[in-house]
Amino acid sequence: ITENIYFSEITQDWRRNFVYLPPGYFENFQERYPVLYLQHGSFEDETGWASQGHANLILDNLIAAGEAKKMIVVMDNGYANKPEVMQNAQDGDGRPKSAFEEVLIEEVIPNIDKKFRTKSSRSYRAIAGLSMGANQTMRIIMNNLNLFSYYGGFSGTSNYPGNEKIDTRTFLNGAFEDADDVNEKLNVLWLGLGTKEPEVFFKTVGDFREMLENKGIDYSFYESPKTAHEWLTWRRCLYQYAQLLFK
Repeated sequence: ITENIYFSEITQDWRRNFVYLPPGYFENFQERYPVLYLQHGSFEDETGWASQGHANLILDNLIAAGEAKKMIVVMDNGYANKPEVMQNAQDGDGRPKSAFEEVLIEEVIPNIDKKFRTKSSRSYRAIAGLSMGANQTMRIIMNNLNLFSYYGGFSGTSNYPGNEKIDTRTFLNGAFEDADDVNEKLNVLWLGLGTKEPEVFFKTVGDFREMLENKGIDYSFYESPKTAHEWLTWRRCLYQYAQLLFK
């Protein structure tokens, strides 16, 4: 794992991500790799997946066993605010405004594609996150299906906290309304959940799955046995999800 520091013109500060480079990266300088953008949850930062998540060990072992493709994994900080935006400003859904989507799309991805030997087409770009990161990354991919082909949501969906039934005409600006388009553009739509998660996650993920099934949208679902809203759940989710990418 390497530390990558960059200046964000959007947030007007120095930011950092950690980048996992697969075995052989420094041996074959002609080879390019697909990229997974992997996000942490609430009250965490870009160190989460590299430390508690053991993302590098999970990927190393999957790749060594031939169960996952070699890939680059980028772990950035999901908290990002523009200087002029007040911390208590909210978006239309009542959530705190965040500039992270803008930072990721306009700055992080171009920075990673410039610094590392990536395959930069959408067919070779995936995104995933846990809890808050699952919510964030779902919004990001559905706003940018021209950039990503794979989504993984670990213990979270964008209908959280799920106070109302999902109306696909308005949910995420109608992103799931055209099932054929979603099925065509998403090679993998993957959801994971621990069997001992708090009730709110069962409800929101359950409602989201019901919406997908009603619309005829393809997805995969995994339950982590006897785990709650915790890193063991999310490590298992990454282990399962990574095996489906770029194949």
